[in-house]
This record gives sequence, C-alpha cells and structure tokens, in this order.
Amino acid sequence: MKLFIGYASKEGQSRKIARHIGDFAFDTGHSFEICALHDASELDLRRFDSVVLVAPIHVGHYPKSLSQFVEFNQAQLTEVDTRFVSVSLAAAGYDAEDWRGLDHITQDFSEATGWIPADIMHVAGAYRPSKYDILTKFLMRRILAKKDPDADPNQDREYTNWSDLNAWLNGWLNP
Repeated sequence: MKLFIGYASKEGQSRKIARHIGDFAFDTGHSFEICALHDASELDLRRFDSVVLVAPIHVGHYPKSLSQFVEFNQAQLTEVDTRFVSVSLAAAGYDAEDWRGLDHITQDFSEATGWIPADIMHVAGAYRPSKYDILTKFLMRRILAKKDPDADPNQDREYTNWSDLNAWLNGWLNP
C-alpha cells in the first residue's frame, strides 16, 4: 500500500506522530510520502492507496492548514481511503467528558468540511512549556493541573501512547 501522511503541527508532537506512522508503515512493507499540510496543496492524492492526516487540537480547534487542505482536496479525499489522527492532551486519560468533547470537535470539523474519514484515532499529545508562548503556557498549565496534577509544569512531557497507536496502525495496515 502507498500512503500519504499529511500533518499539521504547532509544537512538533503531531509531526513526530506522523513520522512514527511512516516508520511503522515502512517497517510493515508499505511505502509512504510525508508532508506538512501547508506544503501539500498541489499534491494529487489519487496516486495513493490511502491518506492519513495528523493534526492537533488547540483551544478546541484544528489548525487552519488542516481545514484548508481538506477543503482544497475535498473531491480527491472522497476517492481514496482516508484516516485521521487527532492529537490532544484531552486524550491522555479516561475522563468521559474529555472524550465526548473530542468526539464533538471531530464531528464539528467533519460537518464544517464535509470530510468523513474511514476511521479516527484520538492520540494524546505532549505538554511542551519550552515551546509555548505566555498565553499558551498559562492555558496548558491549567489543563496539565487537571490531567496530571503531579507533573512538573516547567518540564516537557510526552503523553502519546505509542502502543495504542501501533495497535491501531496494525489493525489498519496489516488486517
């Protein structure tokens, strides 16, 4: 299978996840092309067997580059198998309200863009105070205090569950 892996990333965790997906695909016999979504508008997606897009949620929204990519490639996205990896700290835990919120955000995005991927995987991201501006740092500290009260708010910390992501990828790429 030939995959296109497109990503939008603010602090780098979504890019890291996209690269992990590429490595997993390669290691299991698939080929792939990976590109930041803001650089991928001229790509012919029909030359791929499957498309997976990776993007973070920040303040309840996905990046503009994801929306623009989906809107520009709407017709092509309906012609190939598509998957979506949604990255958020809200996925780092088992709080039912957080998961309902994630489902609501992805549903709103699908309704706004018309894109309905074959499958959506919610993946926990990372807490990166070393990369935040002052407002983001303030907001993220509040989220961290709720999600992981024992964590040091001054230290970067990754919450991505690589085993869960690998299981999802294995189910999709190697059924």
